[in-house]
Amino acid sequence: MDLLQPPCSACTSPLLRRLSSLNSVNISLNSVKCRRKTTPKFQTPVAGQNGSSYSPSVPTHKVTVLDRQRGVVHEFLVPEDQYILHTAEAQNIALPFACRHGCCTSCAVRVKSGQLRQPEALGISAELKSKGYALLCVGFPSSDLEVETQDEDEVYWLQFGRYFARGPIERDDYALELAMGDE
Repeated sequence: MDLLQPPCSACTSPLLRRLSSLNSVNISLNSVKCRRKTTPKFQTPVAGQNGSSYSPSVPTHKVTVLDRQRGVVHEFLVPEDQYILHTAEAQNIALPFACRHGCCTSCAVRVKSGQLRQPEALGISAELKSKGYALLCVGFPSSDLEVETQDEDEVYWLQFGRYFARGPIERDDYALELAMGDE
């Protein structure tokens, strides 16, 4: 029995996709709510991405993700032994990601309430973890959890900015002219 559902209309709305691509538009966080709610049917074993199923003996936790970029709230159940991102994808819920290995900041979130384990999160420092940042691709829920997606560039700057730059990079037209003149 296939319990996967197609994405809801709020998650795939062309208007939302268009608005989310505009950085200047700030969609009200409560303006759109994903219709994919936690229901008893999610408590039955569901086929995972790799063909495995959730074990009824493993505790599951309700995960709520506020996707700030799309202005959508997703709620779904995740077993303690499953990655949050992979479980969301198995339920046709689209969340931001890139590497899937905990090495970048594309899936970075800020924990609003609850706890998660992320032993493989190399993309964020212990300092950022202590401030409530986490990576969904390598995060396991330890309790019911509410998180909010973050701007990838902002988290990257918090993580690596002090090591690689001393502020915004300014364009050097003179250097560019010299480089172009060499060709």
